[in-house]
Amino acid sequence: MKSLENVEFKAEISKEKLVQWRRHLHKYPELSFQEEKTSQFVFDTLQSFGNLELSRPTKYSVMARLVGGKPGKTLAIRADMDALPIVEENRFEFASTVPGVMHACGHDGHTAILLGAAEILAKHKNEISGEIRFLFQHAEEQYPGGAEEMVQAGVMNGVDYVIGLHLMSGLEVGKIGIVYGPMMAAPDAFHITIKGKGGHAAHPEDTVDSIAIGAQIITNLQHIVSRKTDAFAQRVLSVTQFHAGTADNIIPEIAEIVGTVRCFDEKLRYDAEVRIEQIVKGICEAHGASYSCHYRYGYRPVINHDDVTKVVEQTAIEEYGNESISYIKPSMGGEDFSAFLQKTDGCFFKIGSGSVDSESTFPHHHPRFTIDEESLVIGVNMFLNAACNLLSKE
Repeated sequence: MKSLENVEFKAEISKEKLVQWRRHLHKYPELSFQEEKTSQFVFDTLQSFGNLELSRPTKYSVMARLVGGKPGKTLAIRADMDALPIVEENRFEFASTVPGVMHACGHDGHTAILLGAAEILAKHKNEISGEIRFLFQHAEEQYPGGAEEMVQAGVMNGVDYVIGLHLMSGLEVGKIGIVYGPMMAAPDAFHITIKGKGGHAAHPEDTVDSIAIGAQIITNLQHIVSRKTDAFAQRVLSVTQFHAGTADNIIPEIAEIVGTVRCFDEKLRYDAEVRIEQIVKGICEAHGASYSCHYRYGYRPVINHDDVTKVVEQTAIEEYGNESISYIKPSMGGEDFSAFLQKTDGCFFKIGSGSVDSESTFPHHHPRFTIDEESLVIGVNMFLNAACNLLSKE
């Protein structure tokens, strides 16, 4: 590490303060595009640190700028703040007090981690070469997402690098998950409506059966992956909803099919839209039904840049040793951190937060999800040292 080389960050990190922030946020969660109190808490906490230029790029987001005492590059660090519509089943003293809303994905931890990094780095303003922007983002969980709104508001203008992290219950505390290249998929969605001719179930010959047609469509959609995708490419198509009918003796006029397509390649996304409509059109026409087919492009894929990922990997090795590195597989889940990666080079990485002892091995979006709070300190330390290494990167 070339800058702030005489600073021992680990000695400055207060686990008690990180835990306090995280538990406060966990107790008072807010859904996407509703983070009013969360963003105000973040703003007020940042304001107490000093040396930061604060702004509200969007209604529910916060940006803190730390302009160092020496010229240099600009780094953005992002944390998401929103919760999920889940009824919490944990019995913690700090369990959610908001009915039906829960931090079940670790965003409360992400926010606490970035607050911790901002507090410590703000103390070293004059020793920093360049600028650091702390991006507290709203609405990661709900399309169209808050990242794109923040980008449109200009938070990435002039930024040279961007990094972000995600706590991961499936990864042991002390491990840092690294992925080079494609890391998270584009989460697209499709909605198909089939209009047939309803009638009595005893006389199907007088109907155009939307359910039978829908069943054929669902079966044939699977060919897009099994027969129309290169075996060395990665594409997932899942039908997740099929709605039709109201009684056992009525063939319904309308059937609806909803699902998702996940892939890393932009061409495969466009190809999926075309092929889905071809299949729906052909089957509906063959049986005398009409249809509508809507394909929604979701977040872009998260594709890490090798140069920044290498710095993050080396930072983890410097701080925690080679044994801390876990080269995890790419995920077909989506993440709107991709919006920031459209503007500059960056890296999204994982911090292990799973521990049997702390019962923090439940999967994300589970009503008993929690984190091992030792991961908060590791997250702060990774942000601090990766920031210094990137700002000194030639």
